[in-house]
Amino acid sequence: MAENDATPTLPKKCGPYISSVTSRGMNLVIRGVVLFFIGVFLALVLNLLQIQRNVTLFPPDVITSIFSSAWWVPPCCGTASAVIGLLYPCMDRHLGEPHKFKREWSSVMRCVAVFVGINHATQKVDFANNIQLSLTLAALSIGLWWTFDRSRSGFGLGVGIAFLATLVSQLLVYNGVYQYTSPDFLYVRSWLPCIFFAGGITMGNIGRQLAMYECKVIAEKSHED
Repeated sequence: MAENDATPTLPKKCGPYISSVTSRGMNLVIRGVVLFFIGVFLALVLNLLQIQRNVTLFPPDVITSIFSSAWWVPPCCGTASAVIGLLYPCMDRHLGEPHKFKREWSSVMRCVAVFVGINHATQKVDFANNIQLSLTLAALSIGLWWTFDRSRSGFGLGVGIAFLATLVSQLLVYNGVYQYTSPDFLYVRSWLPCIFFAGGITMGNIGRQLAMYECKVIAEKSHED
């Protein structure tokens, strides 16, 4: 009886990064930190593209980074990336629908490349009007979901993230924190929800891949024990 009680505790000692030291809770923290820095890096890269295209304008008194971005933008993006990356695998477990479509790092890296490419297209390609741009980005974003995700939970979370992020952007612009050049949808650009949707899918895939790696190592360690 004592042996049966001790068995379930073994996997908790396993982890994908330092399997003999870290607990599952520590693995969660490590994944969050990794996702945070990925989000910060992508925010800096994408902001640089926007500055080149003159899409965003920040007040001079808050321009403090080498990429001419408000200091709080990268940390906010990193925090959002960590939350999204941890939420996706959590939602998969809650719904009992483990995500198994294209679960390898090469696919995740291609998803990131496509996401950056979509952002780059908004800066470099000249469209006849904002409606054409918005429709094109909507098609590309849905195509990204179909190519690298195809899960109902992924699509639903992506839509929710796009709605909330766009709402937050509107509130920030309305309160004068920063502004978009030539806004055409209330205070922001009409194509922003598409970018937020694609970003949610991208960070969700990264978070799922990190979580899958953890589960794989835990299972292997449990089998060895």
